[in-house]
Amino acid sequence: MVDNAEKPTRTRYAIIALIFVITTINYADRATFSIAGEEASRELALSPIETGYILSAFAWAYALAQIPGGALLDRFGTKKVYASAILIWSIFTAAQGFVGFVPGLTAVTTLFLLRFLVGLAEAPSFPGNARLVAAWFPSAERGTASAIFNSAQYFALVAFAPLMGWLVHEHGWRSVFWTMGALGIAATLLFVSQIHGPDRHPRVNKAELDHIRDGGGQIEMEDRSKAAPAFSWPNFRLLLSNRMMLGIYLGQYCINVLTYFFVTWFPIYLVKERGLNIMEAGFAAALPAAFGFVGGLAGGVISDHILKRSGSLDKARKTPLVIGMLLATTILACVWAEEEWLVIALMAVAFFGKGVASLGWAVMADVAPKQLAGLSGGVFNMFGNIAGIVTPIVVGYIVAATGSFDLALAFVAVHCLLTIVAYVWIVGPIRRLELVA
Repeated sequence: MVDNAEKPTRTRYAIIALIFVITTINYADRATFSIAGEEASRELALSPIETGYILSAFAWAYALAQIPGGALLDRFGTKKVYASAILIWSIFTAAQGFVGFVPGLTAVTTLFLLRFLVGLAEAPSFPGNARLVAAWFPSAERGTASAIFNSAQYFALVAFAPLMGWLVHEHGWRSVFWTMGALGIAATLLFVSQIHGPDRHPRVNKAELDHIRDGGGQIEMEDRSKAAPAFSWPNFRLLLSNRMMLGIYLGQYCINVLTYFFVTWFPIYLVKERGLNIMEAGFAAALPAAFGFVGGLAGGVISDHILKRSGSLDKARKTPLVIGMLLATTILACVWAEEEWLVIALMAVAFFGKGVASLGWAVMADVAPKQLAGLSGGVFNMFGNIAGIVTPIVVGYIVAATGSFDLALAFVAVHCLLTIVAYVWIVGPIRRLELVA
């Protein structure tokens, strides 16, 4: 007897692959000035404090725009808002290559403004990723899909730090911004042509659609008539008054201190303090990023394995987090390391640990009220990215005051320990927050 049952297509795998590529470009654009910054600072006569403010500009806008960005996604749909975001941030990225050409505008002001606008445009990206995963993947596959797009933050430097270092070395710092801007514009066209809701995609058959729907995938998420309210002040106050949620928000801020040190000051540290040239720094930054990528995937696997064996959500989420953050404190040992290879090795261990501990989005899926998933994620990402405002500025002041990165590395290591404090002593038992009727 012939089995005529239709085999499900696998279009959702192509979707997550595209999200991974877009997110890789997203994070590479955030790191452009960290690679090009040393040469740009020399040409434009920028002080360490001015450089710190420029490096922080992205995060000011990105953090502040998280909740409005999520509201726009809910109001106008993922495809329109996300595609517009990619195009706009790519244009502003390319525009940074023209700084200094316009008379009457200081380099500091122009760079800060353009990087602020890049952050503003990128705000819908991660909530957009989360919405696409929720629409395209059944619950049983959603953790892996989320880990894939989240790991792009590490892969971005693996893929693009050597390229950007080479561009600066061979063609000058401006070429980095022009190249990344052009890639982003091309990515916009690819996104528009390939991204559709599951129920509207031309390459999805009924069997795959049934698989997604039956597993809990929200295939009709882009139906505007069924959209849920994105924001209310009472719900916002509820999230900010809950001890567990505040501990999670503090933990995400502390984890991101290490992230933002790495994507802003680390390549500059390699050049200014360790004597590498910019091309060497680009390649050197790729190794810790590769370890972070591996750690990010490993953290999810370890957490799921512990949950399956023990049935304890607390153990499953907190054990990798504590171990990972303890490993991340090895960044402090760079103060006493003299050889460049040892500095890179210590950074690789630290970033591997940070990757293992990066379970914040999984924790949010565990605890967010079902009715407030979007708002909870927006507030979570807003607090996490405040680290992008604080870290570059604090490091800039430390370097300007001491002429060294030693205290900056201590600043990062202390936040690794504070992450453990937040999750172990403030968060308490991890459980879903329920709305009071």
